[in-house]
Amino acid sequence: MELAGKTILITGGTAGIGEQMALQLQGKGAAVIVTGRNAERLEAMRGRGFEAIQADLSMPSGAEAILNAVGDRDIDILINNAGQGVDHDFREAQPDAVAADDCIYANLNTPIRLIAALVPRLKQRPRAAIVNVTSGLAIAPRAGGPVYCATKAGLRSYTQAVRAQLVGTNVSVIEALPPVVETELTAGRGGKKMAAGECARQIVEGIERGRSEVNVGLVKVLQVVHSLSPALARKVMLRF
Repeated sequence: MELAGKTILITGGTAGIGEQMALQLQGKGAAVIVTGRNAERLEAMRGRGFEAIQADLSMPSGAEAILNAVGDRDIDILINNAGQGVDHDFREAQPDAVAADDCIYANLNTPIRLIAALVPRLKQRPRAAIVNVTSGLAIAPRAGGPVYCATKAGLRSYTQAVRAQLVGTNVSVIEALPPVVETELTAGRGGKKMAAGECARQIVEGIERGRSEVNVGLVKVLQVVHSLSPALARKVMLRF
């Protein structure tokens, strides 16, 4: 897909992978709208030439704020990138159910709401796309993050089903599956992490090439292991 001249909406576009995607897409000639919660980061993105919308995606008002700000403008590509983590490990402490609800809403409910609202106008564009950023953890979960993993697995299933529904239309449905990336979400976690800029580069390249699934970095290896033995993939990932 040619990105120059496209209008692209990226949730969670003021930091991490989303910020890097916004910068790279802008560099390719796209008009990029970003969303975020932090007022200072939003203002910084405006200073770089982006339209920026303040929205908390962990509640219904977040999607409403985005849709109200966008109005009836044409959108060519929707990138559901925003992600929220939550501590939910019974080995450490009693989990917070309200925090889990917020995570579920931000990672699963809001993307569904935005897709449902924007598919009609995406269909009106010559060529359009929905890009859902899930995770390698959508393939096999880690024991320490069951709620986060469940939301990403849910979004993966939703993505696959919606892709089947939109076959034959002008709307491509793309899933991007990052590995562990150096972002605020993974701060404090050990191990090797991919740079956010490189992760964004691979996702943007996948959009340009029209791939339906973009396995980033080590997720390629996880996909191979899972294709050979789902049980082995789960056993390995549950250790983390």
